[in-house]
Amino acid sequence: MVVGICQIDLLIHQAHSLKEKRKVLKAVVERVKNKFNASVAETGDNDVWQRSQIGLSVVGNDSGHINSTLDAILNFIESLHLAEVVDHKMEIITDYKSTSC
Repeated sequence: MVVGICQIDLLIHQAHSLKEKRKVLKAVVERVKNKFNASVAETGDNDVWQRSQIGLSVVGNDSGHINSTLDAILNFIESLHLAEVVDHKMEIITDYKSTSC
């Protein structure tokens, strides 16, 4: 099993209230979920109007595919032009050890 995680810091220029920020974030999160079937959530900067941090994860069996999926998600978010990607961190975990429950 291969797990890819990504943390993305966003700048939302047009947000002048938390309500406007939430509207933009909801659009970004839902579009990524629908297009890539990835787990996505707001993970930081919850009370800051123009900044946000989202985290996402994808799971598969090929690290190359996971890496290209994370790159595609990042490019997709940038192409939406709803928020500016100011920073991102990606990690691919390939030596995950599972245990029986």
